[in-house]
Formats: sequence, structure tokens, C-alpha cells
Amino acid sequence: MYANAPAQTLSDLAANATLAADIANPSEASFYNVSEASFANVSEENLLQNAAKTKFQPIVIGIVAGEVSGDALGADFMRQMNNLRDDIVWVGVGGAQMQAQGLNSVIEMSRLSVMGLVEVVKHLPDLFKARDEILAAFKQNAIDIFVGIDAPDFNLRLGERLKSAGIYCVQYVSPSIWAWREGRIEKIKRATNLVLCLFPFELSVYQKHNHPAVCVGHSLLKTIDDNLLTTPMDELRRELIWDNPTYHQFFVKMGEMEMSHLIAVMPGSRRSEIDAIFPKMLKAIHKLLIMDDKLCFIVPTVNQHLLTIVEQYLEAQSAQVRHHVTVSCDETQADFSQRVMAASDLVLLASGTATLEAMLLGKPMVVVYSLNKMTFWLAKRLVKVPYVALPNILAGREIVPELLQEDANPDNICRVVQQSLKVKNYNEQLRDLRQTSEWLRDQSNINPANAVIDNWLTWKQQ
Repeated sequence: MYANAPAQTLSDLAANATLAADIANPSEASFYNVSEASFANVSEENLLQNAAKTKFQPIVIGIVAGEVSGDALGADFMRQMNNLRDDIVWVGVGGAQMQAQGLNSVIEMSRLSVMGLVEVVKHLPDLFKARDEILAAFKQNAIDIFVGIDAPDFNLRLGERLKSAGIYCVQYVSPSIWAWREGRIEKIKRATNLVLCLFPFELSVYQKHNHPAVCVGHSLLKTIDDNLLTTPMDELRRELIWDNPTYHQFFVKMGEMEMSHLIAVMPGSRRSEIDAIFPKMLKAIHKLLIMDDKLCFIVPTVNQHLLTIVEQYLEAQSAQVRHHVTVSCDETQADFSQRVMAASDLVLLASGTATLEAMLLGKPMVVVYSLNKMTFWLAKRLVKVPYVALPNILAGREIVPELLQEDANPDNICRVVQQSLKVKNYNEQLRDLRQTSEWLRDQSNINPANAVIDNWLTWKQQ
């Protein structure tokens, strides 16, 4: 049922389809060519420094994540590494979660959170500058290991330069070579010593090309709080309201009526996603409230900046929509959005890692996604998988509804949400999500920290 299922979302693939297609530059080498000022002579210096190091000296690891989902993945990896060794120095790029694990982030992660063909081209000058700043920091800190967290079009170019300079390079999250452009395996081999795959079916292409890769599973399999799966819904909602003051007034206000369903709305973790998707979701919410005025909606955001953007969109809506929708953020809780999803009946969300979270939480969902037209056209030509939502990709069939591009309009969103809330459809999706989650857990059992340390030590002895 699952053996040949591919593993990433259209959002990931569209991001890959930009830089990887090399549309903006005539040659890969020139795109991320390292200036002498940023990384000159690093190979000779590192070889000398590494030769002088002993096992009692710290390991310096360079690590780069480019967006919120990568920040969570990178933080979990760092946590596991820190549990193995207490002498690791972390330098690179990451968000609040990675910084909480000890990362010295040399630039703002948001500078790398660029997606889509048109969007990337506009930000090329700053991406070039960010590249040089990162490489200079790696040189200054004499890193031993480089770990790229997802963002393959950026991180593999870093990896090519670093590996050639004698640095052990790891790519955490396999590029989507199973879905398109398998020829990129040669670039991956030049840029990495080891690839950490999230899903078991990704290994076959690396075995075919004789390149080291292991399946470590997704960190969400280990980090989702079991209490979110076992605690009764009423108790989850009471805890959510109690712990978040912004919800007090909203739910007191909603207490004046019987709530039919609570729906979590998650339009994405990038500004471009919110701009493209959230207005359509709000129009759909207006239509849903006309048919059921007892629906309630919660929009969790990953940070205060995105909360402000979402609230600006909400303020432009009718009084009825504003009455039934609340927006909240709690950056002190890494699992805040998961807690919101767990307390909800249904999740209306953008395609991405959040669909995997919803699946593992056993939450039926409706997936909506919209891209720049040129980016979508390019992705459709390059990508050879039939689905974009991770639950569908993993299952090899559509177990959650997807609404993409022109189909992602308010009328369709309203209709599909209504259909998904019907008891028969709801229970069928719930069953399929649970079965897919169980299969994925059974296939994922290698610790990524152990894999990196073991393979690095073996490499050093060669």
C-alpha cells in the first residue's frame, strides 16, 4: 500500500523547482560560488586545526535551517546530539527553537525563508550576501561538521564548498530526487557525506547510486506529546483556554451559544503563503458561518510577526467573521499549534509539515494551497507525484482532500469542509490517518544523532 509512496509536499517541491532548476543562473558553480573573502584557504586551515584536536576538545557543528519547520527539526536534532555529547559548539542559522538548544545564529532565519520562482529571484542579492556571511562564520569557528536542515537548494551549495574544504557534510531531509530530476544525485554526492532521510522509501535511490543514507524518521514521530493523543477533547480544550489568556474572552463569548465544531485554521508559516491563502480561507469561513453560525475558528501563528499579519486580514472582515475567529500565538510553547490542532475537530491548513502533524495527532483535515502561477506551472511540469499533502503522499492515495491553485477557492473550501465534517466522511478519514501513522512509526527507528556521530567517526578514521 505504501511501498512506493513519495515524501514531500508541493511547497517543498516548488521551492526546489526554483534554485535547483538553475533558471536564474547559467551555471550551478557560479550561483553559490564562494568569494575569497568569505572562505579562502579554509581547507588548509581546517586540516591543520582538526589534526591538532583531541577527543577532549569540543566538536564545532555548523547547522543551517531556512524556515520554521526546519527550525523545529533542527532543534530536535540538536537536542539529541547534546544528549550524546556535552561539548558541542553550534553555529549557523536557525530560529528560536534551535537557539534555545545552544545555536549561535549568525543571521536571521527569515532571510532564507524565500519560496517560489519569482520570490527567489527578487531576493537573490540578499541570498548571495547571506551565503557569504554563513561561510565566513563557519571559517572563523573552524567547524568539524556541517548539517543542512532541509532547504536543499541553499544547503547543498554550501555543502559542495564545505565538503571540498575537508568538512564532513550531512543533509538532513533528502532532496526530492524520487519525484523529479534523479540526476541531481551527482550533486548530492558532491555536497554530502551522509543523507538523513525522513521516510523509508527514499532510501532506494541512494542504494541505487551507492551513496550513504539512512532513514531516521521524522522528528514529529518522537516529539509529539502523547497526552495530546490520549487526553479527552474537553480536557484538552480546558487546558488550552486556561494556559492562553487570549482565549479566555473568546470562549466566554462563544459560551453564549452551543459550539457545533471547533476548526483550527493554519494558512502557513511564510508571509507569501498567508497572503495567497488566508484571504480565501476567510471568505470560506464567511460562507460556512452562513450555513452554521455555531462554528468557531482558531488561527495559531508561529510568531508575533505573523500574528500581526493575520490580524490585519481579520480586521477587514465582517463583524460576524471577527466574532467567530480568534488569532493567538505563544512562542514560549514549541508545540502551541499542535495543542490547538489537538483541541480542534478539524484542521483547515496549507500544505506542508503541518499536515504531518495533523495526521500524527489523528486530526481530519482539508488541505489548501496556492502558489505564484509561474511557480505552480513549473512545479507541475517537473513534479511526477499525484499528491501534495504528506498524508496522501505517504498513503499513496487521497485520504485527505486537497484543493490546489484554481480549485482553492472559497466556494470549494466551504463545500469540502462541510463534507469532511459529516460523520461518515470524518470517521473514514480518521481511520485512514491512524493506519498511515502506524505504518510510518513502524518503519522509522534510527536515531539521527547516533547516525551522524557514528558515520563521522568512521569517516575520520579513513
